[in-house]
Amino acid sequence: MEPRDPLERTELTFLLGMAFQLVLSEFVSRLDAAGYADLRPVHGLVFQVLHGSGLTSSELAEQLGVTKQAAGQIVDDLEKRGYVERRPHPAGGRRRLVVLTGKAMEHMAVAGRTMDGLEGELAGHLREAGLEVPRSELAALVRALAGDAIPPLRPMW
Repeated sequence: MEPRDPLERTELTFLLGMAFQLVLSEFVSRLDAAGYADLRPVHGLVFQVLHGSGLTSSELAEQLGVTKQAAGQIVDDLEKRGYVERRPHPAGGRRRLVVLTGKAMEHMAVAGRTMDGLEGELAGHLREAGLEVPRSELAALVRALAGDAIPPLRPMW
């Protein structure tokens, strides 16, 4: 049986990649319009990782899968723009804890509402075609490949 759409013959990795790029691009465009053009997708990952009690720069590097130097540069940049701050580590010593500021928390709230809206619109388009957002299918794909060792989303773009 011939696929309805020629894209259905495209390799899965390409389809997943294209979908990711398109959703991410639309999300970033909407955040730019909301006043956050100074942030890149990697910053959102940093905010997700730091959310809560914060981390040291070394721990952040490990979580993101980047070098300590790269993490330090990201933290320096975000600190200059008021999204993170360094505080003394509760365990003492020379270590510093990187934590989110109110400005970062505000961004995360806007980003959450923006993503919810985008997902809602996509779900509406899919419903019109008699489909649903393939969340459970994608979750099953991740589980099939990773089992219980779910990897963090790392900035590869």
